[in-house]
Formats: sequence, C-alpha cells, structure tokens
Amino acid sequence: GRESPPLARLTELIAARKLGRKSGEGFYVWRDGKAEKPTGAGAPPAADLQDRLLLALLNECVAVLREAVVSDADLVDAGAIFGAGFAPFRGGPLRYARTRGVAAIVARLHELETRYGARFAPDPGWARVADANGENQGENAPKS
Repeated sequence: GRESPPLARLTELIAARKLGRKSGEGFYVWRDGKAEKPTGAGAPPAADLQDRLLLALLNECVAVLREAVVSDADLVDAGAIFGAGFAPFRGGPLRYARTRGVAAIVARLHELETRYGARFAPDPGWARVADANGENQGENAPKS
C-alpha cells in the first residue's frame, strides 16, 4: 500500500508538545474541557473539509480496485460498509462516487490537489470506474 506523507502541521504540534485536549492546545485551544474552534475567515470552507476526508477515501478505494487488491467494486463497497463503518445508505464509497459523478469527483480532486497538494491527485483507476458508470464518453469523460 501507499504510505501517506507526514502532515507538517501535525508534526510541528507534536514537537511543540501541543497534544490537543491533553495539553490544552493543539489544532484548537481547549478551555473548560471544550475546544474553541475557528469560525469565519480562519475556518476552511465546510465543503473543503468534507471533500478532503471523503474524496481521499474514495481515491484510495479506486486505487485498491485498480491494483487488484480487491476484485470488484461491490467488494470494496461491502468492505467499507462492514469493516470501516461507511454509511450503508450511501451504498458504499464507489456507489456514492458513481451517484455523485466520476467526472465531478475527478475535477474536485484536481481542485483539492491544487489547493492542498499531491495527496489529492486523482488515481488513474477513475477511468475504469467511469467506464463502469457509462461516463467515459465525450465531454463527460473524467480528465485524470
């Protein structure tokens, strides 16, 4: 498998002994047992937070399918639902991806890659998912 690169901010916080709730500081400042979270201009857009978590997972699911770690998309979805607690009503990560639209996800991954780095580069396996979803024709084809 792929090893995720260390996150610079997390490494800095650990080195400074800013361990979150335990030390009273970290990503947030903790007062009276509650985290003071940034709002307004200092907070990343909610859509970015959601997509940075979810699309990274989807990208990894596509990678394990492409690498033949798992033989088909239904097994990837079942593994994520039963093994990792992915929301069953979404049908699994790859079913969710097909519903949201592969081209839209690949485009969004490119946006995240530009903003947050190479860890969001779309996996080459998205073309196979698009083929299975009938999205690999003409203008709708994902640009990996």
